[in-house]
Amino acid sequence: MDQAPEGAGDQEQIAERFAAAAMPFAAALYNKALYLLRRPEGANDLVQETYLRAYRNFASFKEGTNCKAWLLTILYSIFINKYRKRQREPEIVSLDQMDGIFHHTLAGSNFETDFAAMTDATTDWQGPQVRQALDNLPESFRSAVLMVDVEGLTYEEAAAAMTCPVGTLRSRLFRARRMLFVELHGYAQDMGIIRRAES
Repeated sequence: MDQAPEGAGDQEQIAERFAAAAMPFAAALYNKALYLLRRPEGANDLVQETYLRAYRNFASFKEGTNCKAWLLTILYSIFINKYRKRQREPEIVSLDQMDGIFHHTLAGSNFETDFAAMTDATTDWQGPQVRQALDNLPESFRSAVLMVDVEGLTYEEAAAAMTCPVGTLRSRLFRARRMLFVELHGYAQDMGIIRRAES
């Protein structure tokens, strides 16, 4: 009678545990990869590499912790090391210019409340206006928004994924939110998400 190779049962258990823990986040990883690379074929490759590396290192994952954050950390690490150099950042206004636009255009608006309304659970992050606004952000700013506002990671988890201090992550997120707010303010008013200022 043939016997299963030694360790085969353990490998099957590991594969099952990995599938249960990691595979539910495939769509979230793909969306993240697509925002970073902007090409479906590249996004697929990045997700496949992420899952391959995650499976090989599954022993280092602590069960009960945030698996999505762990996977995004791996994905972002691969992106930085392999893909980022190929990316070209879109031309954007300087941060000083953006601050001037923010204060001039939106003076008197309730930024925190309005931004929260613009980015609540009903926001269509795949919609063309929102995608364009995200694409116009510097990559590090875009990643901060995707991880915290879209994926719901904590500041600590997002900072770990981006290999930067929490303070740096907060700064990037603050500036990114202001830039998004400037770009999406008119759209949000047209959609009835936020109220127009009284004239």
